[in-house]
Amino acid sequence: MDPVKKAFYEFHSAFMEPWDGPASISFTDGKIIGATLDRNGLRPSRYCVTADDRVILASETGVLPVHPSLIKEKGRLQPGKMFVVDMEQGKIISDEELKKDICSQKPYAEWLNKYKIRLEELPEPRIMFTHLEHEQIFKYQKAFGYSTEDLDNIVAPMALDGKEPIGSMGSDIPLAILSDQPQHLSSYFKQLFAQVTNPPIDPIRERLVMSLASFAGNNGNLLVEDPLTCHSVALKQPILTNHELEQIRSIDTGLFQAKTLQCYFRANGKDGSLKSALERMCRYAVDAVEDGFKVLILQDRAIDSDHAPVPSLLAVSAIHHHLIRKGLRGQVGIIVEAGDAWEVHHFACLISFGATAINPYLALSSIRDMKETGKLQTSLSHDDLKKNYIKAVNDGLLKVFSKMGISTLQS
Repeated sequence: MDPVKKAFYEFHSAFMEPWDGPASISFTDGKIIGATLDRNGLRPSRYCVTADDRVILASETGVLPVHPSLIKEKGRLQPGKMFVVDMEQGKIISDEELKKDICSQKPYAEWLNKYKIRLEELPEPRIMFTHLEHEQIFKYQKAFGYSTEDLDNIVAPMALDGKEPIGSMGSDIPLAILSDQPQHLSSYFKQLFAQVTNPPIDPIRERLVMSLASFAGNNGNLLVEDPLTCHSVALKQPILTNHELEQIRSIDTGLFQAKTLQCYFRANGKDGSLKSALERMCRYAVDAVEDGFKVLILQDRAIDSDHAPVPSLLAVSAIHHHLIRKGLRGQVGIIVEAGDAWEVHHFACLISFGATAINPYLALSSIRDMKETGKLQTSLSHDDLKKNYIKAVNDGLLKVFSKMGISTLQS
């Protein structure tokens, strides 16, 4: 792709997700009239240009009767392409000519080089993550609801094989709402699948059009091309290691800072303790955004005998919707430092309820602990196990997205 056009798309991807479709959209301002197709080409759009200066575009050919001798040109819109007629100049503007003109109007490449924050280029963090000791890990696992089955049958296979473990179809356990046992909050939610007009996508064969990339920070104003719009952290995928999270936490460019919010409540058995904690977190989140912080990091590690963690799904959804009500959600990214996320469904729920990225610190610490205590009998290093686990989660997320016909994480 031409570097100028690539810079245009890269700049705008910071605040506008790709339009997956299916959609064929026509538009006009009275001077030009045109149409565009979604980037995956999931809708038909066929056009013909006649010798008597008519342009006919529809989802099928033959919508209007036109004698074959009058057809000067015919074709179909390609994925992501535009077809534009300038009625003042009386000519058809090609997609290449149109985008060349638009993409060269501003110095997008210069803006990206100056303001875009790339995670892989960040310096070492000011404070390194302190790995949890074996006794701490066991205490945290009990607090967040880990079971031996979760570790042996879910986390361990993902770390060893780099993919989700295979299980039988169907579920023979009671629905969470009907169970008398404590449940993970995500168990009350189920995955949906595409129906009617939105076709599912094959996450293996159509991987080319799928992406886990996202941006953590201010989404900017869609109607104003401000260079600072791209001043956010570009993430290639949503699962962060402990080191990457500390790198983001240490960013201080003067225009970009992250704020850590503690997600806990007093475990004193009194009514309203959890509600008071959520109200406090929402209030602190609004204060942080109004103070200019561009990323909120929701952390649940500050727990002890008197304080219990707020479920990360509850915390992120409460803050996400509170910021929407205040009109502030687009000004900040939300990263979840979660102890209670270890399987793909947990991560999918967090993303669907507003998280930009997740750091599963306890799952990663548990993998390290299983390796050191000999529960994982493998020659793979801890770093390889960690990479395998993150790959398994990412592939699982793509599979969840594909069922709904969603191509990109930003969508």
